[in-house]
Amino acid sequence: MAGLTDSEAKEFHGLFMSGFIVFTVIAVVAHILVWIWRPWFPGVDGYSALIDGAQYASNLITARFG
Repeated sequence: MAGLTDSEAKEFHGLFMSGFIVFTVIAVVAHILVWIWRPWFPGVDGYSALIDGAQYASNLITARFG
């Protein structure tokens, strides 16, 4: 149907799965590093860094243009 022999299809599948696994591992590591840097669930210091940054930007804009 795709024009590949059985051995070619198995080779393609193996390469595809290897690439998918590498991509998934990189994505998981990236999510863990971002979670360590700035957790995105509320709780202990969860949103505080984002709120502090937003308040700083709001105060800066208000002082400059207000």
